[in-house]
Amino acid sequence: MSEENLRAVREVAQSVLTAAGVDREMVESARLVASELVGNAVRACGHWVPVVVEIESDRRGIWVRVHDPDPYRLPRRTGIAADDDQAESGRGLWLLDALAPGWDVALTPIGKQVRCLLPAPEAVGVRIVGRDI
Repeated sequence: MSEENLRAVREVAQSVLTAAGVDREMVESARLVASELVGNAVRACGHWVPVVVEIESDRRGIWVRVHDPDPYRLPRRTGIAADDDQAESGRGLWLLDALAPGWDVALTPIGKQVRCLLPAPEAVGVRIVGRDI
């Protein structure tokens, strides 16, 4: 995937989510997650890999799904601390953990799909026995 293609993914994500009424902060978070996942797919599979990117919003938040054809190269942590200011890469999964806790990977008949839900601000709350805050 070229830088032009990645830029197009970000622009389409922004226009679709903005048109759906998603607030700017959530749009930027979704663009960041999509960029990270696409970058991971390219690093795992090569620059000309066919990648499918799906972005949609619902009442729970924004779903970002990236599908690539390699079921064997799964996301893995590099061992780099999130706060290591000397590291030049390796923070992508920390980013996913922060923006889309509970992300997962589904194996498919033609590869894998990394699935992330960026929770809507109103979907995130504190639960106290017997009531929601």
